[in-house]
Amino acid sequence: MTDKTPAELALELKGNFDRRHDELKAIAEKALAEAERGIPLSTTAKELADQALTGMNEAKSRLDELEQKAARRGSEPTEVKSIGQQYIDSDAYKNAFGNGVRQGQNVGIEVKAITSLTTDANGSAGDLVRPERVQSPMQMLPDRQLTIRGLIAPGTTSSSSIEYVQETGFTNNAGMVAEGTLKPESTLKLDLKNAPVRKIAHWFLASAEILADAPGLRSMIDNRLRYGLAFVEDVQLLKGDGTGQNLAGIKPQASDYALPAGVTGFAAPTMIDKLRLAQLQVALALYPADGQVLHPIDWALIEMQKDGEGRYIIGNPQGTIAPTLWGLPVVPSMAQTQGEFTVGAWRMGAQLFDREQSGVLVSTEDGDNFRRNMVTILAEERLALTVYRPEAFVDGAFANA
Repeated sequence: MTDKTPAELALELKGNFDRRHDELKAIAEKALAEAERGIPLSTTAKELADQALTGMNEAKSRLDELEQKAARRGSEPTEVKSIGQQYIDSDAYKNAFGNGVRQGQNVGIEVKAITSLTTDANGSAGDLVRPERVQSPMQMLPDRQLTIRGLIAPGTTSSSSIEYVQETGFTNNAGMVAEGTLKPESTLKLDLKNAPVRKIAHWFLASAEILADAPGLRSMIDNRLRYGLAFVEDVQLLKGDGTGQNLAGIKPQASDYALPAGVTGFAAPTMIDKLRLAQLQVALALYPADGQVLHPIDWALIEMQKDGEGRYIIGNPQGTIAPTLWGLPVVPSMAQTQGEFTVGAWRMGAQLFDREQSGVLVSTEDGDNFRRNMVTILAEERLALTVYRPEAFVDGAFANA
């Protein structure tokens, strides 16, 4: 018997209900016509009417039950699977490794091979494989907060490079003009730029037995390979120098911090003063700042500043509000150099284009993997970064740098 879809089952139940309804309607119309002629309702007709009514009620009950189940399914949250979970749930994984490892697909900062040995040597799994392990056996290293991507406007591309126009200068000479006089000229400098798509990738070796014996494969993919990519991505977006395979990051293109003309009385600005003046510098470039990136140590020093009575100026040890200063979010990031700051209009001044996000591939065919009963697990991503107006970003250093 072929399983029916919910839609097909609902259509069948609806048809059954309609037939029962029509049968009952026909019996009622016949009984009404006979009653008008003085003919009493026969026992047989009454039994037929009872049967039709019972059948119609049963069909209606089943139809209502199906509709309620459909409504409950529609209100349940949809499970969002991680990339690692999607991988181990995929047909490709089950076909290749479901019944033991055999030659399969291709999959390459190299780290020590992970084996099923239970020693303390580098590359051994240690206590990774245990009977009746309840929780995921992967013990995660402390991860830093990755936030640079979240600041920048997102985008996607299917090309190998992004060609864009970068605004490198604007002089606004607009003014009031008398009739018959020459109008002032403003200047706008635009340069055609190209941002190539760059690749971030790494791989590690794992014992083929680990794939079958330990439930840590998803953790390895999600918390090691993908985190490793994001770790490098964070630094590249902020600091990439554009040479070789590096991205052209924000800091190398940003304007240097400088006290705006006309601002006096700040011969020795504090850390908080400098961040406010950097925001002003961005605003004078006609782009409103929307974020500032500091090293966690510098942000801690700012939060712990006190007034003459020992009270915190901005920090609140009991507060849970996200870090902000002068009304803008503060992003403490290990990608930033200690003693430096970057303030900018991140979403308007730059854009990140994803060509491929965290692709994962597993192979037994790399080198002598098959003979050694090992597999190679590879993760990679491809992306490009465009900076539309360098003056929308200001990069500087604190006096304590």
